[in-house]
Amino acid sequence: MMSIITSELVSLDQIRASTPREVIQAVAEHIATTDRASDSQALFNDAWSREQESATGMPGGFAIPHCRTSAINAPTLAFARLASPVDFGSSDGPADLVFFIAAPEGANQDHLKILSALATYLMRDEFVDSLRNASSAQRVVSLIDEAVAPEGRTSSNSSSSTSANPAAEGRPETLSLVAVTSCPTGIAHTYMAADALRQAGEARGITIHVETQGASGADALPSNVIAAASAVIFAADVDVREKHRFAGKPVVASRVKRAINDPEGMIEEALRAAEDPAAQTVAVESQENSAGDQESESFGRKVQRVLMTGVSYMIPFVAAGGLLIALGFLLGGYSITEVADDIAFNRALWNLPTEADLPEDFRGFGMLGAYLGAVFFVIGGTAMSFLVPALAGYIAFGMADRPGIAPGFTAGAVALAMDAGFIGGIVGGVLAGAIAYWIRRLDVPRWLAGLMPVVIIPLAASLVAGGLMVILLGGPIAGLTAVLENWLQSMTGTAAVLLGLILGLMMCFDLGGPVNKVAYSFAVAGISAGVGLETEAPLMIMATVMAAGMVPPLGMALATFLDRKLFTVVERENGKTAVLLGAAFISEGAIPFAAADPLRVLPASMAGGAVTGALTMAFGVTSIAPHGGVFVPFAIGGFPLFLLAVIIGAAVTAFTVIALKRWVRKQPVDAATTPVPAAAAV
Repeated sequence: MMSIITSELVSLDQIRASTPREVIQAVAEHIATTDRASDSQALFNDAWSREQESATGMPGGFAIPHCRTSAINAPTLAFARLASPVDFGSSDGPADLVFFIAAPEGANQDHLKILSALATYLMRDEFVDSLRNASSAQRVVSLIDEAVAPEGRTSSNSSSSTSANPAAEGRPETLSLVAVTSCPTGIAHTYMAADALRQAGEARGITIHVETQGASGADALPSNVIAAASAVIFAADVDVREKHRFAGKPVVASRVKRAINDPEGMIEEALRAAEDPAAQTVAVESQENSAGDQESESFGRKVQRVLMTGVSYMIPFVAAGGLLIALGFLLGGYSITEVADDIAFNRALWNLPTEADLPEDFRGFGMLGAYLGAVFFVIGGTAMSFLVPALAGYIAFGMADRPGIAPGFTAGAVALAMDAGFIGGIVGGVLAGAIAYWIRRLDVPRWLAGLMPVVIIPLAASLVAGGLMVILLGGPIAGLTAVLENWLQSMTGTAAVLLGLILGLMMCFDLGGPVNKVAYSFAVAGISAGVGLETEAPLMIMATVMAAGMVPPLGMALATFLDRKLFTVVERENGKTAVLLGAAFISEGAIPFAAADPLRVLPASMAGGAVTGALTMAFGVTSIAPHGGVFVPFAIGGFPLFLLAVIIGAAVTAFTVIALKRWVRKQPVDAATTPVPAAAAV
């Protein structure tokens, strides 16, 4: 494996420049004199573009301009000791040392690990001082080689922690924090921020576990470590992957560079947040994909994680599309479906439809309502058409990461075209993800590695997965889907009530977790089919699922109002928040209560949800919107009965949890006891 640095890439006191731009230009030209760069200008452009996103000056008098670029053919580190310091934007002054890191687009993981290990070493003052005092280029190379040697470095892409020392400032010894660091290129700042937080935590006597989401990969923090943490730190310039794992945890979030410049400040903020019931927390989203330690995942857990990834990414398409369809019906009436395409594409705001363009039973808000209703319906229907492809695409993503997205979407689109529906999307996504994962793991020459994620994997996986769907699987799955649709259409009476009861139990079983998502997915899979069918069974299922999902937070809120002494001060405050969350169909609003007292809260929630589910089906309530709760009354057929079912279920939950708490625990709870705080969006 080619060394990341050679003596030819070292410049000692030779570069004379006054601005970061001039320094980066000079180092790029210097790299181009070796056989590592094909185009010095392209290398400069990519590095300078990254520099403009965020200055790379670091405390300690050095800078680390870096980039991922096609202008370089091997991972490279160039070192320059400047003739005079240049201001790279660090808070403590200009830099006299420059570490220019460049990685090719298809960089080998071993090389990336070396670069990330170097980034970690740059946070050590003695290492930087040794480089500053180096007498020759070869001495610089030797120091860097020693730093990144496998036996001399810690794994930079794995989660790690400080040693547990006696508590600081009177805080309990068991206090621990977790952190996630990431930056756009994932080469330098990611690992430097992690090391800065670890060192600052060790100095404070705080146990801190850090997950680096960088270019050399990421090992997810174990779920038990996250669960035990008092707060979480997000030091990231890009989205934190699988943020839902930290749901409900007090959070401190900033750009990655702050963790490098002020790790002590971030840790102190996190400690304060851990003790503040009103602190901002990670948004309580779906609980799927709890990565935990994926190395030890069971097969069943992996299947669940992958399927829930697809469902999680699919839901926004359904929510947006369903609400737009509902708005279309509100403005244009239910008969707008017959003429929506013609009106939306052949009329305009200045050329509104006439009565001749509308069906005889038109019940919309005039000609403007008919036009806007048609537009909303067409846009909503288009969004809903992504349901199956998005499900398949992100199932494949859950299995094979980004290379699986295109094949998954393709297989899902084929399933949709063949009327294989929701089941076809699952099968197509699993096929595409498995094939993409297998191809991705092939050991290919370096010259071919760059083409793998962009051309070879999408082409081969799309061809194989799509071909299998067309030739072998699509037809049988379409037949099964038709049988299920016929079953739904024939469902009446006792069978419908029993189904509502089961769906209500599932929606309240884990408050946004996998079982909840299975019930919700079952509902949204049929909602588009329910529009225009002679039966309203799929729309009744959607209403049932939404009503039951509202019950846990509303029931717990009602309980805190009815018997305040049974709940802590924090729980009573959470009860106020839960009213709005429950009304908006956010089941996770009950999670703080369930986290503090699961053996009483979850059974009580399931009891109320089952009653609401059965009543909603018995009342024949329908919903053409997949989300929104009481805020989409126009989309709910039989809205007063919908509200009645929700109120009855919430009352059942409230009285049940009060009875359970009184039966098991006669005395009021200690007001000092603090449950998991209610979620607030990050």
